[in-house]
Amino acid sequence: MNLLSRSFLLRKMLGFGIVLAALVLGVQALWQRIGVGDARTLGALTGGLIAAGATALGTLPVLLSQRLSERTQDTLFGFGAGVMLAASAFSLVVPGIDSAERLGAGPWQAGLTVAAGILLGGGLLLLLDRLLPHEHFIKGVEGWRARTLRRTWLFVFAIALHNLPEGLAIGVAFAGTDPVHASALATGIAIQDVPEGLVVAAALLAVGYTRGVAVLLGMATGLVEPVGAVLGAVVVSHSAQLLPWGLGFAAGAMLFVISHEIIPESHRKGHEAFATGGLMLGFVIMMVLDTALA
Repeated sequence: MNLLSRSFLLRKMLGFGIVLAALVLGVQALWQRIGVGDARTLGALTGGLIAAGATALGTLPVLLSQRLSERTQDTLFGFGAGVMLAASAFSLVVPGIDSAERLGAGPWQAGLTVAAGILLGGGLLLLLDRLLPHEHFIKGVEGWRARTLRRTWLFVFAIALHNLPEGLAIGVAFAGTDPVHASALATGIAIQDVPEGLVVAAALLAVGYTRGVAVLLGMATGLVEPVGAVLGAVVVSHSAQLLPWGLGFAAGAMLFVISHEIIPESHRKGHEAFATGGLMLGFVIMMVLDTALA
């Protein structure tokens, strides 16, 4: 790529960043002006939009660089899994048990309530995984009638399955935990969404999509997060009794994605050590964010 082309793409990236920031601020202003929802729902929407923006930002280097090496992709996959794993434990499961105890449950009842929520969240993602047609980067086509759809849409469905739990987790956290914990969770998810967007766009490029299509589809992966965030916040806001269930449900959905999607994808090409190192680094960063900001 010559210097002129690089300069043009850099200007496009800067312009996209400005438009994205303006969009986030505009949606916030409109939300406040029409008076929809409360501060918790607005916080969830903002967190979801920031996560979506981080995903979009991560796709942009694909316009400038060559394809990522498989080792780098697996390391980034592991990093994302580590962030999600720590977020599940420190930002969802522990606050879920605390909230159940504040509602009057004993230690055993609180733990079992959150455990039931975890199993429900994982069970729903398993059901969606079986029913919704989608395509993995390595495992190939899965889901009911998957082979009747175009591959582009199969990737989009797979990405939606992947990102829905992240959006739900952000929404439930803003609706039911303190703002500091919720912000720490949203920050951690946004951090891991940057390399996640890069990996998704690079993987799409590797299987034959053009750079433009790969970037656009990668950006689209984050759009489900603000939707899931608002959905999670609205549901949990209706009743305090739903909070421990909602936190457990979001944790279970994320744990399913970690075990069923991310770790297998990162361990199939012989780079297990790099994927594991990325997972540990991501876990530590999210743990420090959550505990230091608490």
